[in-house]
Amino acid sequence: MRKSFAIVFILSIVWMMGGCATKRVESVSPEDNPAHHYLVGMELIDKGNLTEASTRFERAIKLEPDYSPALAGKALVAALRTEAEKDREHQSVELKRALELLDDAEDEAEGDSQEFAAGVTGIRVFMHAKPKKWLKKAKKQYKGAVKLSEVNTDELPYYRSREAADYFMGVAFFKALDFRDSERALGNVLSVSPGRWHEPANKLYKRVQKITRASTNFTLTDVAKRIAIKDGVNRADVAALLVDEVHLDRFLAGRIPVPEKKSKESFVPADVSNNMFKPEILIVLKWGLRGLEPIYDKTSRAYLFFPDKPITRKELAFILEDLLVKITGDKSLPTKYYGQKNSPYPDVPPTSSYFNSVTNAVTRGLMEPDLSGAFRPDDDVDGAELLLAVLRLRNVMNVH
Repeated sequence: MRKSFAIVFILSIVWMMGGCATKRVESVSPEDNPAHHYLVGMELIDKGNLTEASTRFERAIKLEPDYSPALAGKALVAALRTEAEKDREHQSVELKRALELLDDAEDEAEGDSQEFAAGVTGIRVFMHAKPKKWLKKAKKQYKGAVKLSEVNTDELPYYRSREAADYFMGVAFFKALDFRDSERALGNVLSVSPGRWHEPANKLYKRVQKITRASTNFTLTDVAKRIAIKDGVNRADVAALLVDEVHLDRFLAGRIPVPEKKSKESFVPADVSNNMFKPEILIVLKWGLRGLEPIYDKTSRAYLFFPDKPITRKELAFILEDLLVKITGDKSLPTKYYGQKNSPYPDVPPTSSYFNSVTNAVTRGLMEPDLSGAFRPDDDVDGAELLLAVLRLRNVMNVH
């Protein structure tokens, strides 16, 4: 009797589990297949559309329950949401979801190709979700992916090549402020024939090289490293680097007269009161650096610093030129190149208001044009470029 009851109980549990399992749905068109939805989902992630990407991964799983690449894709979506989430509790929920989905993707992977895709996506999951010891876990994913011997690139609809592992590990090292290992990993991508990851690897490789060149003769502070990896820097970042790395206040105090004491000196823009770089911003304002002055805001009817405002390349050139004048004492610099008929930069006409500043910055080696000669005056300055310019400015200071 007991034996019969046990059998019935077990069968009931099996039936219930089967009823709760994801049921496969039928495809409605040739394009309605797991690999296609997975590929589109990953491309949507690249565009920042996480909601639609998640929908695509869900469809892939409905077509093929436990489809490993789609599970890994969902893990990456959860990791990106973890990174963006400000609420600690919600962040914890998304982190747990990301790690569980990644485990599922690894468990369900069929063959080396799917294992490779799960491993590379795992690097990205840890890089964005940042659980404890995330870099160590990302390196474990990398080592597992590169040792797989039977990866078929035709079965990698999104990653396409084995170099994806080196590229994303290079990005992970970069985010972890490990610039030497980042340079090495990205170099592995560039050492083979150009493929899917060659262009982004080359772009990041150049940024890493700027940082390593900048830090050759100087020990970078933690603040400098964190600014260096930013895709775009703002006015507060510039103030922080000038004060922390150039020691602006101390240097200028010994070179030029301290600005006369006026009632305006006690002025603190309202938008810097709670900024983490408030002390550095106030020092920059004290010395009246051109390009970093307070800006009148019509809405609030007040002068503000706008610490979060991105800095363009032409704006950085203005700032660097003013610093060159203060450092060298050469007051002819702001007009030195006026009147030239031709410009060495195809995108900076000699009649533009910033031509002189750009030329001063380039001829002093503080900034660089592209190989084509273009200066890209309206492009935002990235962190590596700012760091290199500021530390090259230190060399100029040492000379003078």
